[in-house]
Parts: sequence; structure tokens; C-alpha cells
Amino acid sequence: MALRGPLSRLLRFTLSSCKQNRSHSVAILGAPFSKGQKRRGVEHGPKAIRDAGLVERLSNLDYAVHDFGDLTFKHLEKDEHFMHVPFPRTVGRANQLLSGAVSGAVGAGHTCIMLGGDHSLAIGSVEGHAQQCPDLCLIWVDAHADVNTPLTSPSGNLHGQSVAFLLKDLQNKMPEVPGFSWMKPFLSARDLVYIGLRDVDPGEHIILKTLGIQYFSMRDIDRMGIQRVMEVTLDHLLARKRRPIHLSFDIDAFDPSLAPATGTPVNGGLTYREGIYVTEEIHNTGLLSVMDVVEVNPTLGATPEALEATTSLAVDVIASALGQTREGAHIAFPKIPEPKEDTELRL
Repeated sequence: MALRGPLSRLLRFTLSSCKQNRSHSVAILGAPFSKGQKRRGVEHGPKAIRDAGLVERLSNLDYAVHDFGDLTFKHLEKDEHFMHVPFPRTVGRANQLLSGAVSGAVGAGHTCIMLGGDHSLAIGSVEGHAQQCPDLCLIWVDAHADVNTPLTSPSGNLHGQSVAFLLKDLQNKMPEVPGFSWMKPFLSARDLVYIGLRDVDPGEHIILKTLGIQYFSMRDIDRMGIQRVMEVTLDHLLARKRRPIHLSFDIDAFDPSLAPATGTPVNGGLTYREGIYVTEEIHNTGLLSVMDVVEVNPTLGATPEALEATTSLAVDVIASALGQTREGAHIAFPKIPEPKEDTELRL
């Protein structure tokens, strides 16, 4: 694995951390990686999201956009299964590389947007963010909890175990997975909230209940409404103190009718309005520091229209997290323009 060009320059920054104003500076990091699960194609997600107009959309929101390109990942030739976990060393090394890139972006004063790739990448993204902002909180928007351990995971896929690597509360429940000796768990269960769950494995369910993790299933969203869900979420995470937010957004949180080009779709997901409301409310806190958008898989769009729907949705989610409103962006006209004195009415 190697860093090239702008990415290598990014990591030379040593500016500290979360007290800088990133409101008008965005770093985009592509992570074209798929070994956290078994379906090929998700490594093309970063390009597909960019091709859907991401940079142009953010530039129109008056951001200084720094696209640092894609990280380069190499698959290890010898990477035996650990228990029934495939590619553990490859996933571990990829996340170590990503951790450094995210840490560099945050340390340089940017709001960082990480484009996946599969959701195993959140291990490195959140860990790198925590290097700069150890008091961060995590909002995980997903159909799945991704908190299995190798001992509870039905599939062994590491994209379904990401959160378990982060949680201090699971430290004595996690075996030593090869490839991850570079990191230690750092996040407390009380600093995590899930939104959109509707496909939780039995082992994950007992973890959620035992650790008392705050989560909102789709049933909860139906019962409470998305406005109340976000009120409780932000109160839970920010009532004690204002602190940086890491938003990890799996595109499969949306209903498959809206985001069909993804690897593990589950019916009954977020509507467009619910998903955008989540990101709007996070933006309104002024505390978003890093955002992951993952699991866009261009090869799984049955038609060009299905792919376009999914990538356009990803761009909308990112833009709304960075201030695009459904009322329209209020950048071009800070005040009502007035006619100049020499303006003449021409008939």
C-alpha cells in the first residue's frame, strides 16, 4: 500500500486537531476497497460518487474542496483466514493506511469526507479521527449494527464487525485478529448511536442490550418520527459537552427502492426525507468533523438508472451534511441586489 501525490503531502501536516474551523474546507479521501466482504465492485464506489458530481456540488456550497484522490491498497498474497474471517491482514493494513490519511486531513483543519469502499473502512476512519479528536462521538446510520465479533459473526466478513474493533467495552470479548495490532479500542458504548437498524444478528442484539448502546431501529423511527429520533440522538451524545461528530453512513440505510446499487439491501429502510433530515440536523450542530459514505456498489445496479439513483443519493446525503438545505442554498445572494443608479429600463 502506498500514498502518492496529494495524499502524501496531506500527511505532512501536523496542525492540531479539532479546535480549528473547518466550515469552509473539505477534504475528500477515496478508499476503493472491498475485502471486508465478499462482493466485488464496491471498490468502484469512490469513482462513481465523484462521477455523480460530488466536487461540483460541494464547490457550489462555497467550500474550498480538496480532493486528495484515492488511497492505493494492495492485497496480501498470503492472508489466511482467522477463524472464519477472510482477509484479516489485508483489511487491517488497509485501515491502518486510511487511519493515517484521515488523521492528516483532520489535523490539517479540514472536514473530511471518506468515500468507500465497504464498511470495514470505518475502523480506520474513526480511529484516525480519534487520533486528533479523542473525545469524538459516533453516529452510525445503517441497516446493520456491524458490531459482531469473530465469535458471533455468521459470515465472518469484517464489514459486519467494524464497531466491535472500536469499542472499549468489548475489549475482553475480541480475539487478537491478525493485522490489527496497530490499534486499540478507544470508544465507549455511551458515545455511539445507531439510526436505521432493521437487520441485526443474534450476537449483535445481545451486545447492544448488554452494553446499553443507544439505537433506533426502523420500528423506533416509525413510532417516534425522525425529528424526535434526532433530538434524542443529539441530546444523548452532546448534552454533557459539545464535541466532534463522526458520521458513518452506509447507503443501505435507505430503502432499496432508493439505493438499489448496494451489497446488502434490506427492505423497509429510510425514506429520502428521513435520511436527509438526519444529515441536516447533524450539520445544524456545527460539529460534523468526519463523514464516511460507504457500500455504494456500481456493479450491483441492475440498470444505469439504478446506479444513478444510488450515486445521486450519496451526493445528496453528503451535501446536506455540509449545509445544503431543501430550502435552497443561501450562498450566491447574501442580500437582495439593488439596481445601480445608471441602470436604465430598456423596452
